Amino acid sequence: MESSTTSFIVESLTRAIVDHRLHPGTKLAEQKLADHFGVSRTLVRQALFQLAQNRLIRLEPARGAFVAAPAANEARQVFAVRRMLEAEMTRAFVREVTPAKIRALKEHVAQEKAAVEKEDVAGRTELLGDFHVRMAELMGNEVLAQMLGELISRCALITLMYQTRSAAEHSNDEHAEIVKALAAKDEERAVRLMNEHLLHVEENLTFDRKVPTNDISMALS
Repeated sequence: MESSTTSFIVESLTRAIVDHRLHPGTKLAEQKLADHFGVSRTLVRQALFQLAQNRLIRLEPARGAFVAAPAANEARQVFAVRRMLEAEMTRAFVREVTPAKIRALKEHVAQEKAAVEKEDVAGRTELLGDFHVRMAELMGNEVLAQMLGELISRCALITLMYQTRSAAEHSNDEHAEIVKALAAKDEERAVRLMNEHLLHVEENLTFDRKVPTNDISMALS
């Protein structure tokens, strides 16, 4: 029971961070979280420790827990790692592509487009990130899907801190072009498009932007 409760807290806080409802630098007060979830501070502390291991929050002695605020250098490193991983993932995907996998990706891209058109910020953020995880899942590579999920969670935080304007529509268009290249089994074009896509996301970030703040009671309400 305690394990499932801790997992629920971890999932709730992770989603709030990824959906940009909890901003970098937000203090995560143990008692406020315990009151919100109706649990003991011990269970909250266990959840915060797991989130710290995932680098989504930082624990500071005598100060408490805060939503992580990645430095510009770390942001660049995260995107560099994604480009390395996803280039090889794209190559592998082309080699084992099937009509069913392409249909699944096209359905996902359609969901992205709908979320963008509805201006569903939380939905589009989740779907645009999940496109990359979905590719790994369709390949049956659970380890890669988990690794990408963790990196993309950190990217969501970085995007919140440094993105000057929404590039959601462009990202959706680029995903659609990647799927076309995958369907055509054009390995080099697919890899190039994936690399350019991730570079575009990074290029739309400005690393001198003031970090926003938010209140946890609002984020989890």
